Amino acid sequence: MTEKQFKKGEIIFREGDTGDTLYQIKGGVVSIVAGYGESDEQILVVLGKDEFFGEMAVIEAYPRSATAVAKEDTTVIEIGSGQISEYFKNDPDRVIAIMKSLGGRLRDLTADYSDVSATIAELGANDGAAKSGTLAEKIKKFAIIYSRSKAKDAISQETLRKLTQSGHADGYTTKIEKYKKGTVIFKEGETGDCMYDVHSGSVGIYKAFGTADEKLLTKLSFNEFFGELGMIDNVKRSGTAVAMEDETTVEIISSSDLKELFNQNPPKVEMILEHISYRLRKLTKEYIAACGILSKIYDVQGKGDVSDALKSEVKGYTQKLYD
Repeated sequence: MTEKQFKKGEIIFREGDTGDTLYQIKGGVVSIVAGYGESDEQILVVLGKDEFFGEMAVIEAYPRSATAVAKEDTTVIEIGSGQISEYFKNDPDRVIAIMKSLGGRLRDLTADYSDVSATIAELGANDGAAKSGTLAEKIKKFAIIYSRSKAKDAISQETLRKLTQSGHADGYTTKIEKYKKGTVIFKEGETGDCMYDVHSGSVGIYKAFGTADEKLLTKLSFNEFFGELGMIDNVKRSGTAVAMEDETTVEIISSSDLKELFNQNPPKVEMILEHISYRLRKLTKEYIAACGILSKIYDVQGKGDVSDALKSEVKGYTQKLYD
């Protein structure tokens, strides 16, 4: 771990750089900027004392998604990927702080993805035409986001390998529960305070469970986590979790368990961080793909009618959302 100083206006790292370090602000202010130095640059967030940035890179080396700039004279602590366990060990509260930082990004990205999906759905209802100034502005916004995106490559096989490796039930565990088939583990709309790890059996996540509009969103099995935003941010559950087999066994992990879990079983905490990182990577990929559809619409607006093929793509995406 290294303490570094940056003068006002100095760049800490640039968008597109490959990084393997995260930073905690010891003093000063840092701006995280998309499209830095370009005519349409956008300040994504401004961070202050004790806040983290660059945390995705320490979980998995990956191109920086934005530029970090010292907004005033700033001191940071730089933590390399090989130092993360020592960093947590010195102060286990940092585990929770980093998870909250990642969880906040996941929550914000989920809202952005919902916004771009709703925009595409509105376009589909209008046969691919932007019939209002508000809709046209949204299309432009998402087209700009797509044009800025640098990391459209697939999730790395190393990440997928780590996520599917055996061992979630190995070592120290927290509270373990077994459920019969059909048992509701939590309901859509409930405020969460924990996350779950499937040790055996399977769990379905449903929208509108038990109604005529019921939809299975995903099926989770051995070595898969779910419900992490409930643990991190106490947010309302976005779906209903239901045991799909008898003897479905899950581990229940609350934020108050994380210090002890790290002390007793550090690899498990690393697995949770890798899971949240994967969720962010995957959702980012889906978000950029959706922005790409609107970028195509933006490119042809005012140049003629939207092609039948593009209308079909918009309608196909909308249908996928509601199937």
